[in-house]
Amino acid sequence: MELRTLGKQGPRVSAIGLGCMSLGIADTYTSSVQDEASAVRLIHRALDLGVTLLDTADIYGVSEPYVGKAIAGRRDSVVLATKFGFVSPRPGAGRGIDGSPQHAREACDASLRRLGVDHIDLYYLHRVDPAVPIEETVGAMADLVRAGKVRHIGLSEASAATIRRAHQVHPLAAVQTEFSLWSRDPEDDLLPTLRQLGIALVAYSPLGRGFLGGRFTKLDDLAPDDWRRNHPRFQGENFAKNLAVVERLQELAAKRGCTAAQLALAWLLSAHDDVIPIPGTSDLSRLEENVRAASFRLSRDDLAGIDRLSPKGVAAGQRYNPETLALVDQ
Repeated sequence: MELRTLGKQGPRVSAIGLGCMSLGIADTYTSSVQDEASAVRLIHRALDLGVTLLDTADIYGVSEPYVGKAIAGRRDSVVLATKFGFVSPRPGAGRGIDGSPQHAREACDASLRRLGVDHIDLYYLHRVDPAVPIEETVGAMADLVRAGKVRHIGLSEASAATIRRAHQVHPLAAVQTEFSLWSRDPEDDLLPTLRQLGIALVAYSPLGRGFLGGRFTKLDDLAPDDWRRNHPRFQGENFAKNLAVVERLQELAAKRGCTAAQLALAWLLSAHDDVIPIPGTSDLSRLEENVRAASFRLSRDDLAGIDRLSPKGVAAGQRYNPETLALVDQ
């Protein structure tokens, strides 16, 4: 497995990591892991395949305990990332954000307990809290580093301006954002800023929430309670338009001797040598398929061909609904 570096002084990690959201929230995805044994088996297989970066969050249900159980006895071979910031103010309420220093400290201690570890390798602020200056949040995260509870820190879905302010308080190792053939906005301002500052980009949803992998041909392929049913890119005419793009990518992938999912991951790895995708899955065969993408290298002609089939802005529909998009730092 190729290795890449998280920031200037961060750890070396596998070029492809594993997103663990679907291991802990049973009603989020159609094929979410339903039990601890299955989650542990999947993570062990990922580690055996050379994956070293595991990404979870305190809001992902039982994901942190599952990850902690899986890495017991293998802690030294794992770069463990988790996140804090999302809160539900009361039962049944929508998600809020709390980036206060007090919450940072309390959330970190709670994650350490759930994970069963004495330190977190990479601790992210899940979303920027507009009510708390980023300097205060990152200052508290820096205190966690000095206390030995955290090794490195990062932000998720933060703007270039916010990243610059945060980085002045304490060096960031990574910034996490959605990045794929469907969501190429990071190429505008974010990637240039990260490269100037020496910060890695960790790409979540690199397969367009499963769509780019060719998993869906109709909305009924999703379970009734799958949250993607309410996602703009899975709605009405958007679904049909996006499916047509995926079908073209599948044809190109077949010519290259790979799957559409592997082509989408190989595009990220080949076009950007400082980006680390973290596809999530609950299926062992999908995990192995994704990891094999690290062995594909695309030529300039391949990349140009993909750009023609899936140019920037090709995806029909916003990447989130308006309520969720409002939580993204612009």
